[in-house]
Amino acid sequence: LLQPVTPELLVSPSSQDGDLGSKCPDDRGNWTGRLDFLLSCIGYCVGLGNVWRFPYRAYTNGGGAFLVPYFIMLAICGIPIFFMELSLGQFSSLGPLAVWKISPLFKGVGMGTILIVSLVAIYYNMIIAYVLFYLFASLTSDLPWQHCGNWWNTDLCLDHHVIKAGNATFPVNITNTVSPSEEYWRRYVLHIQGSSGIGNPGRIRWNLCLCLLLSWTIVYLCILKGVKSSGKVVYFTATFPYLILVMLLIRGVTLEGAWKGIRFYLTPQFDHLLSSKVWIEAALQIFYSLGVGFGGLLTFASYNTFHQNIYRDTFIVTLGNAITSILAGFAIFSVLGYMSQELGVPVNQVAKAGPGLAFVVYPQAMTMLPLSPFWSFLFFFMLLTLGLDSQFAFMETIVTAVTDEFPYYLRPKKASFSAVICIALFLMGLILTTEGGMYWLVLLDDYSAGFGVMVVVITTCLVVTRVYGMKRFCRDIHMMLGFKPGPYFRACWMVLSPATMMALLVYNIVKYQPSEYGSYRFPAWAEVLGILMGVLSCLMIPVGMVVAVLQEEGTLWEVGVQQASRPAMDWGPSLEENRTGMYVASLAGSQSPKPLMVHMRKYGGITSYENTAIEVDREIEEEEEESMM
Repeated sequence: LLQPVTPELLVSPSSQDGDLGSKCPDDRGNWTGRLDFLLSCIGYCVGLGNVWRFPYRAYTNGGGAFLVPYFIMLAICGIPIFFMELSLGQFSSLGPLAVWKISPLFKGVGMGTILIVSLVAIYYNMIIAYVLFYLFASLTSDLPWQHCGNWWNTDLCLDHHVIKAGNATFPVNITNTVSPSEEYWRRYVLHIQGSSGIGNPGRIRWNLCLCLLLSWTIVYLCILKGVKSSGKVVYFTATFPYLILVMLLIRGVTLEGAWKGIRFYLTPQFDHLLSSKVWIEAALQIFYSLGVGFGGLLTFASYNTFHQNIYRDTFIVTLGNAITSILAGFAIFSVLGYMSQELGVPVNQVAKAGPGLAFVVYPQAMTMLPLSPFWSFLFFFMLLTLGLDSQFAFMETIVTAVTDEFPYYLRPKKASFSAVICIALFLMGLILTTEGGMYWLVLLDDYSAGFGVMVVVITTCLVVTRVYGMKRFCRDIHMMLGFKPGPYFRACWMVLSPATMMALLVYNIVKYQPSEYGSYRFPAWAEVLGILMGVLSCLMIPVGMVVAVLQEEGTLWEVGVQQASRPAMDWGPSLEENRTGMYVASLAGSQSPKPLMVHMRKYGGITSYENTAIEVDREIEEEEEESMM
């Protein structure tokens, strides 16, 4: 007699071992450890923006009072959209392109996402190349940006040691002077004096080109075997920055004048809360810090087991990201407070955001500390690990999206395909290594992901809740996790999140300002090029609609649009044993009027998750009966 097959899902949704209670598609790959997914998400979300954007945004928008709109926007936009993306990816085990089997009419959203991520990956790896440059420059007993008198310095260069000695006797006027670190960054690293503007980028800086090549090589080696290799690398790259951050924090708060900087950073100015700009800034920080709309979260979740507890993971990652940003602010502003005291100037004169903080202000502060090369190396090594995690996600998103579209051709050759993508993006990024490369980097940073990502997120939210249907989406989550999302998530998905994103989009359009880098103003053609970069990702949506409708037979509206907006026949969980309830009917060869019973006989009995499927089926039958009455 044949022994009955033991079902593999004999675990409850609340069981701690339920995360690994089912299999993933073997040919596609999956996470090999329990923490791979969680650490990858933390590494993806906690990036360079936490260090060089959040602290600056906080102090310019009300200090400690900024935390009020920050956490409100986290609750309204961040957490709900984060959970939606994870749910879509885990339920379907598909990348950002193939996941639009949920509604093929909107596959252009996935195409737009891939375009955005590709543009971001080009310039983001250039920032990692700058970090590598400074990392190698820190391997010396005397930091090269510590003193004036080098060939790249000008007569305007003023050493901080001179300022400190001068302030002891008589005040030194530093208004028309430049720090050694700023001249090192602009005149040596970038050699920007060799370019007259974005239209004349000048020669390639071969030291930067080699750093860019090295950064792409590191990224390729880490994603060589997909999530099986990158999932192991993040055990180091996602955790080690916290160790360095704590070290920098402890060193910072023990410096003289540190509390001056921290007080400047966190002193609440509640009158700022009456300004709409502060709320918009808080929403933008949440939006870009969590990385929603870039496809990385959806891609990572697609490699999960079907019953992974992403509800718990959502709160761990989003709240952990917020706490990390606040801690980074303490580490940064404690050192800036010490620096302002050493120079005898207010904190707001030394505080900057973005590359100016990472490559000018903080390196200058490092030169004022004992063992300055050691602290400089630690700081740039932290930036390297923070940047690499995000770059892994961008590359995995691109590779996964395309291989899921052409699995039979590309999956067996995923390593070679990844190499082709890395080489192509490296070649496209060579213009960033020229003497005027910073102008191109600023243009890409300002336009590649601003407008387009918001349109992608708004469209995704509306399609899932209105076209696919909120009830059906909640049933899918119920089938996957064992419980339905509560009123909080449903209210955010239906109204609050898309409305807030719409407000952000309108604000960005109304308050549009042309790009600039220092005193340099970009020419009109560069502005047009930047706007086209942002609009092109949005144009993918109507293009995808036209293609989807043309692939359907029949009249344009009655058959084409309506049919293309419905989920594809093979939409649903990717593994047969997970296609319980209503999704069993779409399995190849299933003719039974009671498909769940066929599924139960094949896999040996009813499990706790199949009980959930029976409940879902019963709900659907009751709704059909009510609609017929």
